[in-house]
Amino acid sequence: MSWLDRVRKALPFQDKRDTPDNLWISCPSCKEMLFTKEYEENLSVCPRCDHHGRIGAHARFAQLLDEGFEVLETPKVKEDPLKFRDQKKYPDRLKAARLANPHPDALTNALGAIEGHKCVLGVQDFGFMGGSMGMAVGQTFVAGADRAIKEKCAYVICTAAGGARMQEGILSLMQMPKATVAIQRLKRAGLPYIVVLTDPTTGGVTASYAMLGDVQIAEPGCLIGFAGQRVIQDTIREKLPEGFQRAEYLLEHGMIDMVTHRHKLRDTLASVLDYLGAKAAA
Repeated sequence: MSWLDRVRKALPFQDKRDTPDNLWISCPSCKEMLFTKEYEENLSVCPRCDHHGRIGAHARFAQLLDEGFEVLETPKVKEDPLKFRDQKKYPDRLKAARLANPHPDALTNALGAIEGHKCVLGVQDFGFMGGSMGMAVGQTFVAGADRAIKEKCAYVICTAAGGARMQEGILSLMQMPKATVAIQRLKRAGLPYIVVLTDPTTGGVTASYAMLGDVQIAEPGCLIGFAGQRVIQDTIREKLPEGFQRAEYLLEHGMIDMVTHRHKLRDTLASVLDYLGAKAAA
């Protein structure tokens, strides 16, 4: 079936001016125009260049969890504790982000199972203020770890962040040790903590819970690092190697355990959970 036939089938008897503007999507990597429906059916992976597109929490939950999962409530925290304002007031930025996203902040947890292996799955959404880590993200992470301990199951998190949320200053940086303590509680309880690194995972998130997993899995080609390449290059005054801070480079240099295609991620997580003894009770 040609692309024209697919378009006609998707939009029978519609006038040209009624054609939706989201019928096609341009691949961020190769710029190929893709039929949106087919792109989403391919798990938001470009069929031409294999670029893994950024996806939100709902899509990630649907791709990884068995049917019947429960999205957990995001804990409430004090908003705008520093009365921060740049070009906009911080509450106005939060309001705009919430209007554009289905969840109240950048990290959302769900309780479910991956091929029968019970777990709490946390997903950071880069679409919410760049997935930035503030007090809400820190508290949600702790809540996810606590729920995993209560359920006696693994905590799996998919990271995607530009770093700490500058509007919360030092309070955002305090979420790094806070999350680290929660991970230690998981370890003391003998429960697996698994990290799936997605594009991009940078800044304070990389410097804390993103790199503390029992198993570190990354999607192909994703950016993983602390400081930006230009900052590092200007600091050391040397040209960085090709592919620096990409998943494959980190795998080659022992920073992560595996790079897994999105089509195989669910099966890989199920195998890891099974190996770590995280099978849900029948």
